[in-house]
Amino acid sequence: MDKSLHGWLNGLIGVIIFSGSLPATRVAVGQFDPIFLTGARAAIAGLLAVGLLYFFKIKRPGRQDIVPLVIVALGVVVGFPLLTALALQYVTSAHSIVFIGLLPLATALFGVLRAGERPKPVFWVFSVLGSALVAGFALSQGLVASPAGDLLMLAAIIVCGLGYAEGAKLSRKLGGWQVICWALVLSLPVMVGLSIRYWPSSFAHVTLPGWASLGYVSVFSMLVGFVFWYRGLAQGGIAAIGQLQLLQPFFGLALAATLLHEAVTPAMLAVTVAVILCVYATRRFGK
Repeated sequence: MDKSLHGWLNGLIGVIIFSGSLPATRVAVGQFDPIFLTGARAAIAGLLAVGLLYFFKIKRPGRQDIVPLVIVALGVVVGFPLLTALALQYVTSAHSIVFIGLLPLATALFGVLRAGERPKPVFWVFSVLGSALVAGFALSQGLVASPAGDLLMLAAIIVCGLGYAEGAKLSRKLGGWQVICWALVLSLPVMVGLSIRYWPSSFAHVTLPGWASLGYVSVFSMLVGFVFWYRGLAQGGIAAIGQLQLLQPFFGLALAATLLHEAVTPAMLAVTVAVILCVYATRRFGK
């Protein structure tokens, strides 16, 4: 199996894991303060990361790696989780998932800016088409859900795309799971402090689904998913593998419908099918 195919398989596993993030966050923000949730999920993942780095006796990153790791931390450890948690106070997970279709374009753009990648023109055609379909769907809804929620989701997409591209570039040197672990460790003091500052007065109202959602976003969304995702981006290319994120709405909508019983409209399904075709086209014609 060639390196490129390994990249696509690892990337797909990462996308499947990430697909549960927004539905789980939607459940969690109904029972936890969004800022506490952001701090707690990163703190839990950070403590696990400390254990992994210690167990495998991983050397500390060099000084030249600190700034890229800080960018990764700001993008995927702090920025995306916090902004999506705030957004999901205003919009449903099904509505927010559609915005994930813009993430591949953001990742590809930062892959060019930060990692020097140069995809073929046909790649950009299908990447922009997929993103336009998603943006068009959001606009067709008239932003009736909440302009604030949609703006927060757009901001989350931008910082996440930067964090993905920067992390993938660094993964070629440090390794995929090491990058996310060091980013979590760098964030740990701040996130522990944030958790303590916004610690709830009581957890009596938190249900089993709430705890399960916190566990999912802490272990899988913040750590396990990135092990596969950064490895896939490093193996297959940031811009190319990033297009797999266009599949995330499909998996996410299925979870939102089955677990949260949220409405999934025919328009949502149509957009999802269209972006899947765009992913296939970038893989088939964008080499």
